[in-house]
Amino acid sequence: MMTKQVEEILDEPHEQIVQRVCAIDVGKDSGTVCVRVPAASGTGRRVSKVWDVPARTRAVLGLAAQLSDQGIEKVTLESTSDYWRIWFYLLEAHGLDVQLVNARDVKNVPGRPKTDKLDSVWLAKLTEKGLLRPSFVPSAQVRQLRDYTRMRADLTGDRTRYWQRLEKLLEDALIKVTSVASRIDTLSVRDMIEALIAGQRDPRVLAGMARGRMRLKYADLVESLTGQFDDHHAELARMLLHQIDTLTDQIDVLTARIEALLASLPAGNTPDPDRPAPDGQTRPGTRANAPADEAAQRRTPPTAADMIKILDQIPGIGPSNAQVIIAEIGLDMSRFPTAGHLVSWTRLCPRTIQSGKRSTTGKTGKGNRYLRAVLGEAAATGGKTQTFLGERYRRLIKRRGKLKTIVAIARSILVIIWHLLANPGTTFHDLGVDFNDHRIDIGRRTRNHVRQLEALGFNVTLTAAA
Repeated sequence: MMTKQVEEILDEPHEQIVQRVCAIDVGKDSGTVCVRVPAASGTGRRVSKVWDVPARTRAVLGLAAQLSDQGIEKVTLESTSDYWRIWFYLLEAHGLDVQLVNARDVKNVPGRPKTDKLDSVWLAKLTEKGLLRPSFVPSAQVRQLRDYTRMRADLTGDRTRYWQRLEKLLEDALIKVTSVASRIDTLSVRDMIEALIAGQRDPRVLAGMARGRMRLKYADLVESLTGQFDDHHAELARMLLHQIDTLTDQIDVLTARIEALLASLPAGNTPDPDRPAPDGQTRPGTRANAPADEAAQRRTPPTAADMIKILDQIPGIGPSNAQVIIAEIGLDMSRFPTAGHLVSWTRLCPRTIQSGKRSTTGKTGKGNRYLRAVLGEAAATGGKTQTFLGERYRRLIKRRGKLKTIVAIARSILVIIWHLLANPGTTFHDLGVDFNDHRIDIGRRTRNHVRQLEALGFNVTLTAAA
């Protein structure tokens, strides 16, 4: 009887026995703190001490000093809403080793009462035995950048909703200009709406405000601008345009602040020249025998502005998307040992479910919605290009459908991003539309086709084409 090869699975760095730990069950107004340390008697037993601490700056700073005096090696927080932030920020600033864990990983033990005290004790026990996976929390500078990019994304969404409300208002006034114009936020449409608000109702005059290519649609514009736009529509439209202009000004301010923060962001890690490339191949964008001066240049860690220019080379990613990507994952890829870790954290890979010999795939799950949004947008845009990613998109969509294809292309883009960030100094190099064609084994494909024809009862004779 053949025996299968024994598989060796190494422990993760966080899976270590910790002697002196602290766990905090976080609430909105206070937190239940549990400290587990060896007993003073030296019997080897463990002692747990539990008390409540108000979620206030002075109280948390006092707790940080107390934990430092006790020699606490690790502090665990449960990610409850945004209530964990005051604890994490202040304890981390005090020099303590703080880890944030997902509430899904620290569920209460069945058959035991659900109280804050017992939850904090259970959290401390899991911490000391290394049974918790810490969540990714970027540095303070990246967190500040993330706040700005996320606010910009939220305000952009709000502005889009106000444009949609304005379009519904025009529909109520029987104005069908959006059926002729490609978008409602063009300069031509804005001039027409401003004229309607000012009291102009002549559709010919309004259609004459068209710019550029819209002038060719003069007749359609006259018909679409013939409606029943009255004073109450004008008042509501003015309010909506005021909100849109205000949001636009705020978005411009955020964009300027984001660019300033990126300019001051520390450079990424210096690449290790002895680090082998994946699968023994040359790193993306480099040559196997690079000159000495070029190799020295690659050892210089790039700045955030340099990385934005490099990420901008990826099909579907623009400067704005590159800013969001850096704000969400940072420049330091040491938190993600492989590209698979980053993909798993973003939830762009289906969950594997194995029971016996049966393996199925589950849903991708909920990940970082801001990062997934820009990657999905980049995948949809890159799928329309004549590049490797575009060809991959067209190959997959035939048999996997649009949604699964977008997830697959977004995953490929994220893997590229990881390699570019993990190996500073490299540049993006597109594999080309015909990459898969060059990898086809012509002999094997020929044999398969011949075998299929012979199975249908044909005698096959092959003649090389001239």
